[in-house]
Amino acid sequence: MASSNRQNLVPAAREALDKFKMEAASEVGVNLKQGYNGDLTSKQAGSVGGQMVKKMIEAYENGMK
Repeated sequence: MASSNRQNLVPAAREALDKFKMEAASEVGVNLKQGYNGDLTSKQAGSVGGQMVKKMIEAYENGMK
């Protein structure tokens, strides 16, 4: 699917994901702002994504218990 054809099937999911991303950025000390964040370094962006994955894995593991 091309990015220009993307649709938010669940609009509330976008809000929840944005909130989750902001929380993860705060936890790793990255100043993330709403909208464009192209001024972040690869290291900063990667640390936010890594923190998000870490939290998702922890949530999944806690759900298995």
